[in-house]
Amino acid sequence: MDETYDLMIIGGGSAGLTAAGLAVQFGVRVALVEKHRVGGDCTWTGCVPSKTLLKAARVAHEMRTAREYGLSSVDPEVDLKSVMAHVRSVIAGIYEEESPEALRADGIEVFLGDTRFVDPHTLSVDGTILEARRFLLCTGGHPFLPATEGLDDVDYLTYETVWDMEALPEHLLVVGAGPVGCELAQAFRRLGANVTLLTDLDRLLPRDEPSASHVLADVFTTEGISLRFEAPAQRAWQDGRTIHVVAGAEELVGDALLVATGRRPNVKGLDLEQAGVSYTEQGIEVDENLRTSQKHIYAAGDCVGSYQFTHYAGWQAAMAVRNALLPGSSKGVTDLVPWTTFTDPEVAHVGMTEAQARERFGDDVATCDWPMDKVDRARAEGDTAGFLKLVYKRDGMLLGATIVARRAGEMIHEWIMALHRGVKVGELSDVIHVYPTYSTAIMQAAAHIRVQQLLGGTSGKVIRRLARLMR
Repeated sequence: MDETYDLMIIGGGSAGLTAAGLAVQFGVRVALVEKHRVGGDCTWTGCVPSKTLLKAARVAHEMRTAREYGLSSVDPEVDLKSVMAHVRSVIAGIYEEESPEALRADGIEVFLGDTRFVDPHTLSVDGTILEARRFLLCTGGHPFLPATEGLDDVDYLTYETVWDMEALPEHLLVVGAGPVGCELAQAFRRLGANVTLLTDLDRLLPRDEPSASHVLADVFTTEGISLRFEAPAQRAWQDGRTIHVVAGAEELVGDALLVATGRRPNVKGLDLEQAGVSYTEQGIEVDENLRTSQKHIYAAGDCVGSYQFTHYAGWQAAMAVRNALLPGSSKGVTDLVPWTTFTDPEVAHVGMTEAQARERFGDDVATCDWPMDKVDRARAEGDTAGFLKLVYKRDGMLLGATIVARRAGEMIHEWIMALHRGVKVGELSDVIHVYPTYSTAIMQAAAHIRVQQLLGGTSGKVIRRLARLMR
């Protein structure tokens, strides 16, 4: 029997699991190799635990603010140990469906252990030698740490270790204002901790529209999160349980420190040199079809150093499997990647920001800002902080969309499809949207744009004249 695998996938996170599940359906022999535990960041330290914690935090927040809805407010007793036990129970339930046993039952061979290349077609997994015709690298990423003096001597937390906490901190210091820093800052504040969030930038969520950052900053301030902008963490030290951070000209003091300053690709420890695979600290080098410097080795997801999102990693993994196992090739790199930060309100985005669009198209760019306080469902639920912003060319071609709303992550998908299909903004006004929903904002904004276009210039004069004649 030929012991050579058709496809060897290195890394059992979101990308690796997607790849293995697809490849085995093609009837080829597939092996999945994982150094630590199957599931990766998303299951164990990222998407699943963070969204579970955010739900618990929202419940606590809504108990405190029930008076706003005509109910009696209650200040909940928060036992972080119990909350984290709930988080771990959700993780365990999801892990059951992607455990090595579950994968093997689906026909995927799984190997756990330290993994290194011996040569371009051979791996060593804890001393066991495995061979494959093709490989897919899905090794993920790890927390990036800033060059803060003294940080190594402080008991700091990252998105990987924060889930080990069993007692709510009295004062949590959060370094970093990206999605992870913002989500966890709000979660811990709503659970009852004092929170100070500091960043060396001038706003939250620097990749999103500035107006989205401003709305979220106002919400955070209202909820009691202390914000420090343009305040890089220069020095840190610990005195017993007390942690000190010097940021700018200020010394901040807390009993817990979360460092959320981004991620970096996992490229070391695999002996990629033995496989002839080119890489840098920014990631494994791939072409637009996700092929590395070795034509039989592909890479996908966080390890290539692009967008660090579970959904993008899964999409890339599917493209890589298709390219590795089927004739022809599909592009596996794109800038049309949507994302959502799951704060409350959520911040969702796809396509270009206004600044990016104007840099490329100049005065041919138009925008529409539709406030959520014009959306009846948002008003009914008291969630009017936010807006829908559309960036488009004057002929109606959509360039980008940003949504700040409680359900922004669900609302953004209509705009993702519109961008992919080249649907013009005004066309969405023709589609009946269920009332009352948050997505009513989509139809409202699209209709507003279409009316403006119809009534502008010569066509507007003709339409008004016809309307008068029909009276």
